[in-house]
Amino acid sequence: MSLQENAVRVLKEYADQPELRGLYLDHLAAHADGMWKPCQAGHVTASALVIDPEQGRVLLTLHRKLQMWLQMGGHCEPGDTTLEAAALREATEESGIAGLTLLPGGPVRLDRHPIPAPCNWHLDVQYAAIAPRGAAATISDESLDLRWFAYDEVAGVADASVVRLLERTLARL
Repeated sequence: MSLQENAVRVLKEYADQPELRGLYLDHLAAHADGMWKPCQAGHVTASALVIDPEQGRVLLTLHRKLQMWLQMGGHCEPGDTTLEAAALREATEESGIAGLTLLPGGPVRLDRHPIPAPCNWHLDVQYAAIAPRGAAATISDESLDLRWFAYDEVAGVADASVVRLLERTLARL
């Protein structure tokens, strides 16, 4: 199964956000390269909110280019076999935390957001990753900073999309 076929399967099984889910599926049906960064009509990305439920906190990265506090995530790569694997790879690379596990049940939410040309859209499939006990984060080259925030601090530092991702994650826990 190709990564694009996996994405279609994951999206068909995702029960929430039907209008946005349909837009993602239409995009993939219309663009054979819809998973990849060069697709100028937009491309699917995978991200994961790293969460430590025992301590009631989430790990956010201060994105180097956007200068915003965000969840870990980014572009799919040729070695990714599933969206889940892409999200987990991105979360591990950007957090420096080994042993992350995705919250069961598939994606937590979808988020479509504009990006600068030549591409126009990121069609982000968002997961949640549980940090192992005692996890120590290490900043990556993609970040200006990496920091744990208590659940109630997130709305004060991150945009609405991250707040919604946290809310959906907590509802699933």
